[in-house]
Amino acid sequence: MGSRRYDIDTRRCGIHSRPTKSMYLDAQQIVSCQTRVGDHDVGSCAVKHHFPSPIVSWIEDLSSFGNASFNPVSEYVDEQARASVGQSSASSNLHDMQISVRLTAEFMELAKENTSNNLETCGILGASFRDGTYFVTMLIIPKQEGTAHSCQAVSEEEIHAVLSEQSLYPAGWIHTHPSQTCFLSSIDLHTQYSYQVMLPEAVAIVVAPTDPTRSYGIFRLTEPGGMDVLRECDESGFHTHRETTNGSPIYETCSKVHFNPNLRFEIVDLRSAQ
Repeated sequence: MGSRRYDIDTRRCGIHSRPTKSMYLDAQQIVSCQTRVGDHDVGSCAVKHHFPSPIVSWIEDLSSFGNASFNPVSEYVDEQARASVGQSSASSNLHDMQISVRLTAEFMELAKENTSNNLETCGILGASFRDGTYFVTMLIIPKQEGTAHSCQAVSEEEIHAVLSEQSLYPAGWIHTHPSQTCFLSSIDLHTQYSYQVMLPEAVAIVVAPTDPTRSYGIFRLTEPGGMDVLRECDESGFHTHRETTNGSPIYETCSKVHFNPNLRFEIVDLRSAQ
């Protein structure tokens, strides 16, 4: 199937308000698009349309991620920031969120080269909202700069342009820990705060392919405990945080987040415009 170019537009990209038969075709359509900020082109990007079948199996082959070694002890772990399991009382008031069962695997494929070189990769989640639920229907891979222990998106106006044109909420982010355990570092906590202060349901997905006990996690800051700590913290870089006033962990494993094998999503890789 040939490629064609067009401005990102919800009518053309086909984000549907409810599942249709076409969503369940076991096929992928690759097209290209032109991203604009206002009246200016910011470059071309790849858009991958996904039509997963109703039954999708996900098998991680850890050998495909290269020779990144597992580091169980690190100076980058904030000892006060240990995730709790379950939910805080405030979390019970949040809306549900649904994520495609294929999203994490597709993200790891896009991050494969960086992961093999022990460099972190990040992506942004875009979600629609209907019937009281957030549906993650877009994964944006921004231009970025990464190290073994951090990743920073650049040209963030391009991310906002894509989300705005698609009328999507910034529903959180996903990033790799190529040689670290599955946790949120102090820098990750500040990144998550910037999303969660805008949307309480926003999530942080960490994928740690070399962690032998937990290959991925989906986290949120606790409310009010963790949110209060980050709201008052002006430090940058890797640092420790004070304990929460109510004694709760700073962040927790998410509840009310569900993997959906039938949920269609798109990938916009802005790195191709570099």
